[in-house]
Amino acid sequence: MANNAQSEMSFMQHLDALRWHLVRSAIAIFVFAIGLFLFNNFLFDTVIFGPLKQDFISYRVLCSLGHKIGAGDVMCMTVRDPHLQTLSASEQFFTHMWIALLGGIIIAVPYVLYELWKFIKPALKDSESSPAKWFVVVASALFLVGILFGYFLLFPMSYNFLINYQLSDSGIVQTNNTLDDYISLISTMTLVSGIVFELPILVYFLTKLGMLSPEFMRKYRKYAVVVILVVAAIITPSPDVTSQMVVAIPMYLLYEISIFVSAYVVNKKRAA
Repeated sequence: MANNAQSEMSFMQHLDALRWHLVRSAIAIFVFAIGLFLFNNFLFDTVIFGPLKQDFISYRVLCSLGHKIGAGDVMCMTVRDPHLQTLSASEQFFTHMWIALLGGIIIAVPYVLYELWKFIKPALKDSESSPAKWFVVVASALFLVGILFGYFLLFPMSYNFLINYQLSDSGIVQTNNTLDDYISLISTMTLVSGIVFELPILVYFLTKLGMLSPEFMRKYRKYAVVVILVVAAIITPSPDVTSQMVVAIPMYLLYEISIFVSAYVVNKKRAA
């Protein structure tokens, strides 16, 4: 009876500790979200609607890169009239709230991962504590790099391709973009990009569990390359190889880094 009570108390204490880690994480998210909500002009005019402006840094850099490598205007993109429609009276207000909350989550990710590390730290051995600390740093860095990749490259290329796509040359069908569609596309693509960039972390844990090996990843490397090239060809605005490589190369490097991570875990297991 005493042992059961002690175990139950220990379990409840863990739940109480987890609750406070979650509370602190939620507070951090909402603090950042409120800050972003108050600076709505910067949040929307500079960040969210930045890719709708012709002088957006990604368009200038890509166009300049195309000229430097002798590709002419192939990598230059012309942005259409940035007019977004709303179809309901409340759409702008709820969009404001959603983007502020989403921005708060993105900014707070490093702190949330830090709270996660603090929660699991007491259960770790001394030899496991240091790698777990690096998990927070590396996972945060990869996520933020993925967000930047999605925002500055993946989304602008995809959006300009989709907004200019025509079923036919007749001009019968015209694309009048809505605010909801635009917000959905930019938030989805940037978040998905941030999650995809966590691939090395996922590979690390799968290799730890024995579900993945560097040999397997090397064996199927050629298939991964094909998938990467197909994805790059779909999302880039023009069929030229240079634009596709701008997207494909970072994704391929991510795959190679994941192979290195898997090999590191396997070698460490063998050494132990």
